[in-house]
Amino acid sequence: LSPVCLGSLRRAAILKGHFGKIYAMHWAVDSKHIVSASQDGKLIIWQALTTNKVEAIPLRSSWVMTCAYSPSGRYVACGGLDNLCSIYKLTFQENPSAGISEHKGAFRELAQHEGYLSCCRFIDDHEIITSSGDSTCILWDIEQNRQRDFLIRIRETLCRYLFLMNGIYLFRGRVTQRRKYTTTEPIKCVATFPGHESDINSVQFFPDGHAFCTGSDDSSCRFFDLRSKQQLQIYANDTILCGITSVAFSKTGKFLFAGYDDYNCYVWDTLTGAQAQQLQGHENRVSCLGVNNTGLALCTGSWDTLLKIWA
Repeated sequence: LSPVCLGSLRRAAILKGHFGKIYAMHWAVDSKHIVSASQDGKLIIWQALTTNKVEAIPLRSSWVMTCAYSPSGRYVACGGLDNLCSIYKLTFQENPSAGISEHKGAFRELAQHEGYLSCCRFIDDHEIITSSGDSTCILWDIEQNRQRDFLIRIRETLCRYLFLMNGIYLFRGRVTQRRKYTTTEPIKCVATFPGHESDINSVQFFPDGHAFCTGSDDSSCRFFDLRSKQQLQIYANDTILCGITSVAFSKTGKFLFAGYDDYNCYVWDTLTGAQAQQLQGHENRVSCLGVNNTGLALCTGSWDTLLKIWA
């Protein structure tokens, strides 16, 4: 997504198949496959290049809030108001010509949280981290089907979002309008980033790992530096008065993509804070988005039941 390409960033494909609001999506490491979670009670695995559905996974609970693709591409995970992290082993690669694969059940169900699952991310095929509305983050041993480590408990309020990068930082979004991060050893708060005036819904690392961006219901995204522990930039516009649901950087970090409640995805210049482009086309809130590993495609998911790929 270079500046030249960005000026002509257009919708390249539409992924149709869900019948309920899409709440989450995640790219596979191969940049070709996507997993999406919808309140129609399905996880769908997509081949992004052809827009084909390659696997459909029925869920025990339709109230799903997060999903994740494992780095190997062998597993996907999801969770939501059932308080479980459900892990499914994918089968479409074993017989690609068999059409859409249907699942019989979960490979693992990780049960320990006492509140909804807000986010989950694989470390590898053996470990996964989850964050929950019970104010905890847990590291799980997938093979042993048990909790490996109780990472952190936040007393003040709910844990909203979690991201891991290179095993160094654990982030959590909080409804106290502050951003904190901890190192995994030892587990303690090392910095607080004030600034937002409402709930923080999304966190994303800058590609070099030394900074991160947040998206909030106060209609702004903010860019923070981990080394100086300061806010470097704010991305807002007087004409945009709705909340941000999700944020993602381009591969180089030059651009920030943000999904909004006004049905649009706005593109911001990371350095200057200027609005670079507005991606229109969804008919309901943009609930999730992500850039693939090659940096050549952006996917947006919406409550209008559609996923759209931009390139």
